[in-house]
Amino acid sequence: MTNPAHDVFLAGLRNAHAMENQALSIMQPQLNRLEHYPEVSALLDRHIRETEGQLRRIDEILDSLGESASGLKDTMLSFSGSMAAVTHSLASDEILKNSLANFAFEHFEIAAYTALITAAEQAGGQSAIPLLQQNLAEERAMAADIESGLPGVVRKYISLSASDQRADI
Repeated sequence: MTNPAHDVFLAGLRNAHAMENQALSIMQPQLNRLEHYPEVSALLDRHIRETEGQLRRIDEILDSLGESASGLKDTMLSFSGSMAAVTHSLASDEILKNSLANFAFEHFEIAAYTALITAAEQAGGQSAIPLLQQNLAEERAMAADIESGLPGVVRKYISLSASDQRADI
């Protein structure tokens, strides 16, 4: 007999693992390309380290359940993240597109962790909740940092564009 709450929780953990791998495949190429936006570089660098920690926490939860991540989901979402990064790199306003997409992605992650914490509560996975809450807090902080930095990124992009300097990265 299956336990629907456990099944939803387990699927959510695997989805979150794949989502975080996707985030890494989006952020790392952005960080590698940035030239004129040191504040964005610092933010991405910090969040890449946080994301690696988030993956370790999800692995810890999966291990405690005797389960593992989905290699297929991880691969597919990493690939789609890489393709998004490549697509944005072709845009003349790459930094703006990346900033907007990163802000939206952080809110997707916030929603995913909010739902995953609820699933953990329903499945009796209380020991997982503090780890998931830590991931959620990091995503909320990143979203807030992107939001507060966005006006400065836009201003700098406009300024660089007006001076005939390369503004996109």
